[in-house]
Amino acid sequence: MRNDNSPPPPESGSPIGPDRPWFTRRSTLVVGVAALAPAALAGWVLTQAFAGSGSDGQPRSAPLSASHSALSPGQRDAKPGAATDEDATASPGAGTSTPAAAPAPAPAPAKGALAGRTVVVDPGHNAGNFEHTDEIDQQVDIGTGHKECDTTGTTTNAGYKEADFTLDVSLRLRTALEAQGAKVVLTHQADRPWGPCITERARIGNEAKADAVVSVHADGVSAGNRGFHIILPAKVKGGAADTAKIVEPSRQLGERIAGNFARTTGSDPANYLGSGTGLVVRDDLGGLNLSTQPKVFIECGNMRDAKDAAQLTSPEWRQKAAQGIADGIVGFLGG
Repeated sequence: MRNDNSPPPPESGSPIGPDRPWFTRRSTLVVGVAALAPAALAGWVLTQAFAGSGSDGQPRSAPLSASHSALSPGQRDAKPGAATDEDATASPGAGTSTPAAAPAPAPAPAKGALAGRTVVVDPGHNAGNFEHTDEIDQQVDIGTGHKECDTTGTTTNAGYKEADFTLDVSLRLRTALEAQGAKVVLTHQADRPWGPCITERARIGNEAKADAVVSVHADGVSAGNRGFHIILPAKVKGGAADTAKIVEPSRQLGERIAGNFARTTGSDPANYLGSGTGLVVRDDLGGLNLSTQPKVFIECGNMRDAKDAAQLTSPEWRQKAAQGIADGIVGFLGG
């Protein structure tokens, strides 16, 4: 079989023959190779341009004439592998700094019926008062006279403290009000051994410039007396007490709470005072006398009555109580 690499046999009559001088044969071969070289080179360039990679799968560089002409003078003069300004801009990495992150957006303003409003919630008494009777017995000026700094509050016949009840309802009330967008301030969270005094409780509401203040309590009268009532400030003036500006808005607050509390809890207004209205006016409570902001007390029920006590000790009922008070505040503040 003929070897494809061997030269073709001479044609008949060809001037090239075995006896032809070697230099004559070589010159003919050189001319042929020279003629084929440009075509082969052109074919290789086209193959690389379209394929983009060699047979080993590695990317091939574009011909120098194409890539070099697109570079700036500084880039053409750079040593191989040297970073340029354009490199740093295109891909931040080692040796470059990552652009600073955009500032976080400002938090969205609070939404809800009470957005922008401040409510102070005063959990009546403090369970620690029982251990600090000397301190809470100190007399303080309430404008119309002097009274104890604070009292222990009452209990159910089974020993459930009014102070524990008032704190529980107050915390639930705070959650309900915050859900409506209000800023809520508590006068205490049982985070102190006793108190605060009634004068300090009033001052907390005044300094907060509260839109409404509610002091949460439960009564402790004889069995058979049932229901809730709201205590409103009387018009008093004396010493640090001057309630003239808060009497009317406090009444409006109390009426709103009374209606919503009855509807939400199913409780009736007290059957032992207030003539069935659930509203009582008093001038002997320092927390009201010394307030400069609309304020009421709510006695949620009678802890000494077995039927009322069953409600007051129920977590489900306390949640209703908190919601009823919250709805009344929302109604008062125009929500």
